[in-house]
Amino acid sequence: MLNRFNHEPTTNREDECAITEAAFREGFIQPKTDIARNGKKVAVIGAGPAGLAAANDLNHMGYTVTVFEKNEAAGGLLRYGIPNFKLNKAVIDRRLRLLEAEGIEFKYGCPVSSDAISTQLATEFDAVIISTGTPTARDLKAPGRELKGVHFALEMLSQQNRVLAGMEFSKDERVTAKGKDVLVIGGGDTGSDCIGTAHRQGCKSVTQIEIMPKPVEGPEDPQNPWPEWPRTLKTTSSHEEGCTRRWNINTLEFLGKDGKLTGVKVQEIDWKPNPAGGRPIMIEKGKPEVIKAELVLLAMGFLKSEHPEYPANVFVCGDAANGASLVVRAMASGKDAAKKVDSYLQA
Repeated sequence: MLNRFNHEPTTNREDECAITEAAFREGFIQPKTDIARNGKKVAVIGAGPAGLAAANDLNHMGYTVTVFEKNEAAGGLLRYGIPNFKLNKAVIDRRLRLLEAEGIEFKYGCPVSSDAISTQLATEFDAVIISTGTPTARDLKAPGRELKGVHFALEMLSQQNRVLAGMEFSKDERVTAKGKDVLVIGGGDTGSDCIGTAHRQGCKSVTQIEIMPKPVEGPEDPQNPWPEWPRTLKTTSSHEEGCTRRWNINTLEFLGKDGKLTGVKVQEIDWKPNPAGGRPIMIEKGKPEVIKAELVLLAMGFLKSEHPEYPANVFVCGDAANGASLVVRAMASGKDAAKKVDSYLQA
């Protein structure tokens, strides 16, 4: 018997995309116009993957669904986080047209506060679903953080997607890597998206640093066997376009002149086991050095949202409930929330 699994990639994603595209092209996907309404109304706060999945299922169950979205268009991080070179926004718009044709109402530019949910929407609607994601990015409180040129990753990514959609920004508002040495702090997918976007904006160079050790290279980590989420080194197409990648690097200070960023003081570190257990202990290893940079993008993840106590007919799903995760998990959470709402209202 084989004692290991085959880790060669499969084409599930490409197969599913091809089937879906063929279904739209051949006219198999059409809006359902004969949905029997049950007379009950549900509000969905947030039009990201979780909210859209919940709204779609509840609509098909017969509920009258209204989606409230603070931005000017639906999609959440699908629209304002994932770069266009990874996800063509026409795919989102096509699905939204289908949802609208099936009777879902979208209200854009409508931020909804916690107080409004508890005092207004929970009364006006039979149920409310909160799917607002994790909007607060993890910050880095190092000296010099206030310098011009230090930004959260989504400041650049969301603005670039808006620019590609036709929105205009002033020179002072624009976050661009054009002609600049760029430093990305954070080694995940968001950092990778920053690298690809920086190249498309015409950067001079890109360096990506990560405070944790370099993941193992190869198909399998003996300490992290399948089917656990793999902790192996991930190299994306954005990395392959050109990027210096470094691990075990701690950020000490943002350096600048006349209020503008010129570089970042960093230090190589190491990790040793914690005698008390838990998180390993960080220890200094090398001497501090300066990485030249006129633009820093903080891509260190997001903080889990905190919620007050809501009335019994309010449900939370997606990243708003579980913290930042994958799009498919957000959608699964939204579908689960729709089932819970249905069970609650049927009871």
